[in-house]
Amino acid sequence: MTDDEFDLDLSELSSAEDFLDYFAIAYEPAVVQVNRLHILQRFHDYLEQVDEMPDSTQARWALHADLLKAAYQDFLASNAATEKVFRVFRMNEPRSVAVPLSDLTKQVPHAPPV
Repeated sequence: MTDDEFDLDLSELSSAEDFLDYFAIAYEPAVVQVNRLHILQRFHDYLEQVDEMPDSTQARWALHADLLKAAYQDFLASNAATEKVFRVFRMNEPRSVAVPLSDLTKQVPHAPPV
């Protein structure tokens, strides 16, 4: 397999199941069904942490396979709320903001004075 073929293969994969099948990783469909986006995001995050991709296509394939397997395994014994892959899970409680009414009325030319 060439680098171009590997890149083309990757570009054609669209679901978590496609990725897991392509990299020959055994998986439980129920785990993937519930966590597919989280697994793919974690896989992406792991790829982002790689300083330098290997030169050979086989080594790149093996690295991708290892990182995808690690991402999948993160969700075997855990869940999305615990793993906090997406930003929404890491956000703090909503914050309340106070804006004085006088500041708002200054922006409206015909507003009655407060």
